[in-house]
Amino acid sequence: MSRPFEIRREVVLPASPEEVWRAIATPEGQAGWFMTGPDPEEAGAEIDEDAPRRLEQRFGTQAIEYVLEAASGGTTVLRFVHSGMAEDDWGDEFETMTGFGWDLYLFTLGEYLRHFPGRPAVYVEAEAPNSPDAWKRILAALGDPAEGDTVEILGGPGVVDKRTEHYLGVRTADSLIRFHERSLLGMPVAVGHHDYAPGVDVAAKTAEWTRWFADTVAG
Repeated sequence: MSRPFEIRREVVLPASPEEVWRAIATPEGQAGWFMTGPDPEEAGAEIDEDAPRRLEQRFGTQAIEYVLEAASGGTTVLRFVHSGMAEDDWGDEFETMTGFGWDLYLFTLGEYLRHFPGRPAVYVEAEAPNSPDAWKRILAALGDPAEGDTVEILGGPGVVDKRTEHYLGVRTADSLIRFHERSLLGMPVAVGHHDYAPGVDVAAKTAEWTRWFADTVAG
């Protein structure tokens, strides 16, 4: 039986409401911190918006709402709500894991607005071989870094801006790279690469990551 859930977050972002709006409400903005996909309206979403103050997107039984409020020092308070009905094959872990995922995406939104404001982005993703020691090998290849450490990675040298048990974020001069360890979902490690350099070829970059994973995990 489906069950209701509600995930609420409030974050202060280093940008004006207009800049935050562009990041959350346009495809080119979302590529800078979230992911790319079909246009929400073309995908059948119901959209209610009052730019640049409120955006709600409803997909079937679930809704995502962003409420923006200008704050001091050119910042914006974002109040975020993801609510609806979870499928009946999920237990309490749905809300926990989904909330954790949003914490990381909202962190990346802040990093995008702080370090790459207004820059167009290309989003690339790839999966590692589904090996039980993939995460361990990936961390070892990067020197098992802590937050603030410098690493050598595809895309050049970067600094670790986030490290948790199941997540590693790296910021380079032209990108935000996010590794997700997804064994709790029964899925392989994945990388999301938000690239702000001009002229990025998505297919070529995806192939680079696929080779990097193969060399690191299976090599």
